[in-house]
Amino acid sequence: MNFTFVVVLVAVGLFGSTLATLELGRRLGQRAEAHGHEGTGAGTVETAVFALLGLVIALTFSGAVDRLDSRRKLVAVEANAVGTAWLRLDLLPADTQPQLRDLFRRYLDTRLRRFRALSGGRPDEAAAAAAETATMQGEIWKASVSACRASESMTACLLLVPALNEMFDITTTRTMSARIHPPFIVFLMLAALALASSLLAGYAMGSGQTRSPFHRFAFALVIAATVYVIVDLEYPRLGMIEMSAADAMLEDVRKTMR
Repeated sequence: MNFTFVVVLVAVGLFGSTLATLELGRRLGQRAEAHGHEGTGAGTVETAVFALLGLVIALTFSGAVDRLDSRRKLVAVEANAVGTAWLRLDLLPADTQPQLRDLFRRYLDTRLRRFRALSGGRPDEAAAAAAETATMQGEIWKASVSACRASESMTACLLLVPALNEMFDITTTRTMSARIHPPFIVFLMLAALALASSLLAGYAMGSGQTRSPFHRFAFALVIAATVYVIVDLEYPRLGMIEMSAADAMLEDVRKTMR
């Protein structure tokens, strides 16, 4: 099922639940007022719950933005690593370079194909590209070791091998970075706090003489939209937020591989 559709469905469900909880709270507030019950200390409870909701939203939103920024920076790191290793191929004997350069081109094409598949919602194709990437890393390593042995200069090996290691290691780092998300219970807590806050807000509205549909609608919309954006930030490529601008750096490196 399409990720964006699922997230939108969750946001719509939260929006409806928030409206329903606001109405429930309002009716409870009206009933309490009709029976002459005064909410002693209610303001303190409301302040505490709304403050906690604001804190959780701030932390989850900030964390999602930081992780997105980190993933974009790792694209630049990989682009630099691939570009450096490509340039250091010039240090190898001329007759060993064509094979390695062809492997480099295919390797980067495979990496780009993986990211396009992820952005296009094709996990099977992305997994196949990841497996092919691992295979090609082995091929590049063997060809590089063979070229180093044929080289009369140890400098070539001392410079190329670390560059290859960095180029390979960054793929693992990026994979791990893409899998780091807050525990699911954090999102459940966020939804529970949103509903608890709407219940308290509705209860407070119950003491008013008139209903305010606009304020209830605005409150529910803001909560649902905020949760949607947080989830979308946590899972770039799958939703509306993309990383195409960052991937362009790898595409630029590929254009230099002539």
